[in-house]
Amino acid sequence: MSMFQEQKNLIPLYDTKEILLKVVVIGDFGVGKTAIIKRCTEGVYSSLYKVTIGADFAIKTFVWDDNTRITLQMWDISGHERFGSLTSVYYRYASAAAIVFDLTRPETFTSVEKWLLDLRGKVELPNGQPLPIILLANKGDICLPIIPAHISQFCIQHNIQAWFITSAKENTNIDEAIQVLIKSTLCNYHNPKIPGSICLSNMNQEKRNKCC
Repeated sequence: MSMFQEQKNLIPLYDTKEILLKVVVIGDFGVGKTAIIKRCTEGVYSSLYKVTIGADFAIKTFVWDDNTRITLQMWDISGHERFGSLTSVYYRYASAAAIVFDLTRPETFTSVEKWLLDLRGKVELPNGQPLPIILLANKGDICLPIIPAHISQFCIQHNIQAWFITSAKENTNIDEAIQVLIKSTLCNYHNPKIPGSICLSNMNQEKRNKCC
Protein backbone atom coordinates (compact mmCIF):
# COMPACT_ATOMS: atom_id res chain seq x y z
CA MET A 1 0.00 0.00 0.00
CA SER A 2 1.19 3.52 -0.80
CA MET A 3 2.28 5.71 2.08
CA PHE A 4 -0.41 8.14 0.93
CA GLN A 5 -3.86 7.24 2.28
CA GLU A 6 -6.77 8.12 0.06
CA GLN A 7 -9.19 10.96 0.75
CA LYS A 8 -11.98 8.57 1.78
CA ASN A 9 -9.86 7.34 4.69
CA LEU A 10 -9.30 10.78 6.17
CA ILE A 11 -10.00 11.17 9.86
CA PRO A 12 -12.55 13.83 10.95
CA LEU A 13 -11.44 17.35 10.08
CA TYR A 14 -11.95 18.68 13.62
CA ASP A 15 -9.32 16.25 14.91
CA THR A 16 -6.60 17.24 12.47
CA LYS A 17 -4.03 19.87 11.73
CA GLU A 18 -4.18 20.80 8.05
CA ILE A 19 -0.95 21.72 6.28
CA LEU A 20 -0.49 22.93 2.71
CA LEU A 21 2.92 22.12 1.22
CA LYS A 22 3.98 23.54 -2.13
CA VAL A 23 6.73 21.46 -3.73
CA VAL A 24 8.34 22.74 -6.92
CA VAL A 25 9.70 20.08 -9.28
CA ILE A 26 12.47 21.47 -11.49
CA GLY A 27 15.09 20.32 -13.98
CA ASP A 28 15.80 20.34 -17.72
CA PHE A 29 13.06 19.56 -20.24
CA GLY A 30 12.36 15.90 -20.92
CA VAL A 31 13.77 14.52 -17.65
CA GLY A 32 10.39 13.17 -16.52
CA LYS A 33 9.09 15.81 -14.12
CA THR A 34 5.50 15.54 -15.33
CA ALA A 35 5.59 11.73 -15.17
CA ILE A 36 6.90 11.82 -11.59
CA ILE A 37 4.17 14.23 -10.50
CA LYS A 38 1.43 12.19 -12.17
CA ARG A 39 2.76 9.01 -10.60
CA CYS A 40 2.88 10.61 -7.16
CA THR A 41 -0.48 12.40 -7.19
CA GLU A 42 -2.60 10.13 -9.41
CA GLY A 43 -0.77 6.81 -9.39
CA VAL A 44 -0.61 6.64 -13.18
CA TYR A 45 2.03 6.70 -15.89
CA SER A 46 1.92 7.60 -19.58
CA SER A 47 4.64 8.01 -22.19
CA LEU A 48 2.53 10.59 -24.07
CA TYR A 49 2.86 13.71 -21.93
CA LYS A 50 2.91 17.07 -23.69
CA VAL A 51 5.66 19.63 -23.11
CA THR A 52 4.86 21.78 -20.07
CA ILE A 53 4.25 25.40 -21.03
CA GLY A 54 5.34 27.66 -18.17
CA ALA A 55 4.07 25.71 -15.19
CA ASP A 56 1.33 23.34 -14.11
CA PHE A 57 0.42 21.73 -10.81
CA ALA A 58 -1.35 18.75 -9.30
CA ILE A 59 -2.74 18.20 -5.79
CA LYS A 60 -2.95 15.22 -3.48
CA THR A 61 -4.47 15.22 0.01
CA PHE A 62 -3.59 12.48 2.47
CA VAL A 63 -3.28 11.64 6.15
CA TRP A 64 0.28 11.96 7.45
CA ASP A 65 -0.36 10.80 11.02
CA ASP A 66 -3.23 10.61 13.51
CA ASN A 67 -3.30 14.38 13.92
CA THR A 68 -2.11 15.75 10.60
CA ARG A 69 -3.62 16.01 7.14
CA ILE A 70 -1.42 17.29 4.32
CA THR A 71 -2.40 18.85 1.03
CA LEU A 72 0.57 18.38 -1.27
CA GLN A 73 0.68 20.82 -4.17
CA MET A 74 3.31 19.72 -6.70
CA TRP A 75 4.34 22.34 -9.25
CA ASP A 76 5.67 21.16 -12.60
CA ILE A 77 8.05 23.89 -13.78
CA SER A 78 8.96 23.98 -17.46
CA GLY A 79 12.59 23.16 -18.19
CA HIS A 80 12.76 25.32 -21.31
CA GLU A 81 15.05 28.33 -21.04
CA ARG A 82 12.47 30.74 -22.48
CA PHE A 83 10.50 30.44 -19.23
CA GLY A 84 13.54 31.09 -17.02
CA SER A 85 12.56 34.69 -16.29
CA LEU A 86 9.30 33.46 -14.73
CA THR A 87 10.73 30.98 -12.26
CA SER A 88 10.67 33.50 -9.40
CA VAL A 89 6.89 33.67 -9.84
CA TYR A 90 6.52 29.88 -9.92
CA TYR A 91 8.80 29.39 -6.89
CA ARG A 92 6.84 31.82 -4.71
CA TYR A 93 5.64 30.33 -1.39
CA ALA A 94 7.42 27.04 -2.08
CA SER A 95 7.93 24.80 0.95
CA ALA A 96 10.39 22.39 -0.69
CA ALA A 97 11.80 21.29 -4.03
CA ALA A 98 12.76 18.23 -6.04
CA ILE A 99 15.39 18.59 -8.76
CA VAL A 100 15.17 15.94 -11.48
CA PHE A 101 17.75 14.79 -14.00
CA ASP A 102 17.72 12.04 -16.63
CA LEU A 103 20.19 9.20 -16.10
CA THR A 104 20.30 8.62 -19.87
CA ARG A 105 21.35 12.23 -20.56
CA PRO A 106 24.46 13.18 -18.52
CA GLU A 107 24.16 16.83 -19.50
CA THR A 108 20.97 17.08 -17.42
CA PHE A 109 22.97 16.27 -14.29
CA THR A 110 25.39 19.06 -15.21
CA SER A 111 22.38 21.41 -15.21
CA VAL A 112 21.38 20.47 -11.66
CA GLU A 113 23.71 23.06 -10.14
CA LYS A 114 22.22 25.75 -12.39
CA TRP A 115 18.71 24.90 -11.19
CA LEU A 116 19.90 24.79 -7.60
CA LEU A 117 21.48 28.24 -7.81
CA ASP A 118 18.39 29.66 -9.52
CA LEU A 119 16.09 28.25 -6.84
CA ARG A 120 18.17 29.35 -3.85
CA GLY A 121 18.76 32.75 -5.37
CA LYS A 122 15.02 33.42 -5.65
CA VAL A 123 13.32 31.76 -2.68
CA GLU A 124 14.10 30.91 0.93
CA LEU A 125 12.18 30.06 4.09
CA PRO A 126 10.91 32.87 6.34
CA ASN A 127 13.78 32.23 8.76
CA GLY A 128 16.33 32.76 5.98
CA GLN A 129 17.20 29.06 5.62
CA PRO A 130 17.27 27.35 2.20
CA LEU A 131 14.40 25.13 1.12
CA PRO A 132 14.61 21.39 1.76
CA ILE A 133 15.66 19.77 -1.53
CA ILE A 134 15.96 16.23 -2.86
CA LEU A 135 17.61 15.07 -6.08
CA LEU A 136 15.90 12.52 -8.33
CA ALA A 137 17.97 10.52 -10.85
CA ASN A 138 15.08 9.54 -13.10
CA LYS A 139 14.57 6.84 -15.76
CA GLY A 140 16.28 4.27 -13.59
CA ASP A 141 14.29 1.54 -15.35
CA ILE A 142 16.67 1.85 -18.32
CA CYS A 143 19.79 -0.31 -18.04
CA LEU A 144 22.79 1.97 -17.65
CA PRO A 145 26.50 1.12 -17.64
CA ILE A 146 27.46 4.10 -15.47
CA ILE A 147 25.74 6.08 -12.72
CA PRO A 148 27.58 9.28 -11.71
CA ALA A 149 29.75 8.23 -8.77
CA HIS A 150 29.94 11.68 -7.25
CA ILE A 151 26.19 12.25 -6.72
CA SER A 152 26.37 11.61 -2.97
CA GLN A 153 29.29 14.01 -2.57
CA PHE A 154 27.47 16.60 -4.71
CA CYS A 155 24.43 16.37 -2.41
CA ILE A 156 26.54 16.78 0.73
CA GLN A 157 28.42 19.70 -0.76
CA HIS A 158 25.21 21.49 -1.80
CA ASN A 159 23.12 20.68 1.29
CA ILE A 160 20.66 18.45 -0.57
CA GLN A 161 18.73 16.25 1.86
CA ALA A 162 18.82 13.01 -0.17
CA TRP A 163 19.00 11.53 -3.66
CA PHE A 164 17.18 8.61 -5.24
CA ILE A 165 17.28 6.62 -8.45
CA THR A 166 13.67 6.81 -9.60
CA SER A 167 11.45 5.46 -12.34
CA ALA A 168 8.04 6.99 -12.92
CA LYS A 169 7.34 4.20 -15.39
CA GLU A 170 7.92 1.39 -12.87
CA ASN A 171 6.98 3.44 -9.79
CA THR A 172 10.43 3.07 -8.24
CA ASN A 173 11.31 5.22 -5.20
CA ILE A 174 8.72 7.92 -6.00
CA ASP A 175 6.77 7.66 -2.73
CA GLU A 176 9.96 7.04 -0.75
CA ALA A 177 11.60 10.18 -2.10
CA ILE A 178 8.59 12.40 -1.47
CA GLN A 179 8.24 11.00 2.04
CA VAL A 180 11.81 12.04 2.87
CA LEU A 181 11.15 15.51 1.43
CA ILE A 182 7.95 15.92 3.45
CA LYS A 183 9.70 14.88 6.67
CA SER A 184 12.40 17.50 6.08
CA THR A 185 9.77 20.11 5.28
CA LEU A 186 7.66 19.40 8.35
CA CYS A 187 10.67 20.09 10.58
CA ASN A 188 10.16 23.75 9.67
CA TYR A 189 6.60 23.73 10.98
CA HIS A 190 7.69 23.40 14.59
CA ASN A 191 10.64 25.77 14.29
CA PRO A 192 9.87 28.71 16.63
CA LYS A 193 11.86 31.05 14.40
CA ILE A 194 9.31 30.64 11.59
CA PRO A 195 6.15 32.76 12.04
CA GLY A 196 2.98 30.69 12.17
CA SER A 197 4.77 27.39 12.67
CA ILE A 198 3.02 24.58 14.52
CA CYS A 199 4.31 21.86 16.77
CA LEU A 200 4.37 18.37 15.31
CA SER A 201 6.20 15.21 16.35
CA ASN A 202 9.92 15.36 17.06
CA MET A 203 10.99 14.78 13.49
CA ASN A 204 14.42 16.34 13.90
CA GLN A 205 15.46 13.16 15.70
CA GLU A 206 14.63 10.93 12.74
CA LYS A 207 17.54 9.80 10.63
CA ARG A 208 17.55 11.20 7.11
CA ASN A 209 18.25 9.03 4.11
CA LYS A 210 21.35 10.12 2.29
CA CYS A 211 20.88 8.06 -0.86
CA CYS A 212 18.61 5.48 -2.38
